[in-house]
Amino acid sequence: MQTEAQLDALADARADDARLDRMEHSIEEINARIARLAIALGISLDNEEHIASVLHAPPSEPVPVERRADRQGHGRPWGGLDRRVAHTRQELRGLIVMRYGIEKRFVDQVGAPATRQIMIDAEAHMSREGFKAGADGVDLKGLLSHA
Repeated sequence: MQTEAQLDALADARADDARLDRMEHSIEEINARIARLAIALGISLDNEEHIASVLHAPPSEPVPVERRADRQGHGRPWGGLDRRVAHTRQELRGLIVMRYGIEKRFVDQVGAPATRQIMIDAEAHMSREGFKAGADGVDLKGLLSHA
């Protein structure tokens, strides 16, 4: 029969496992969105220079003429391709910055080895989903070399 202390330790271990699973799932979702946006924009995130170009690119110019038209009589505004591309680039940049912040927070909360494992597991998940290595801008080789 287990003591109360053993049961508490087991409950804590399960809570920690659930927390790590949630952390991994959130990174998987962010990475998948980053990869999809990069693919849609035709941007490769497989090296640091490409990521830096996304992060340091000046904001897009405002669309000079607000083009609004009815789409098939629905009366919905249509901003055109220029606006969609600009918004998509901004979302991509924002998600990459957010991911860096989340990674830092994970390191502060659970340590570098656990965060590295979360990132490695998330990359494995991305591979199983059909994304090529580096599509989300994560350097798996760099992560593995520090493991």
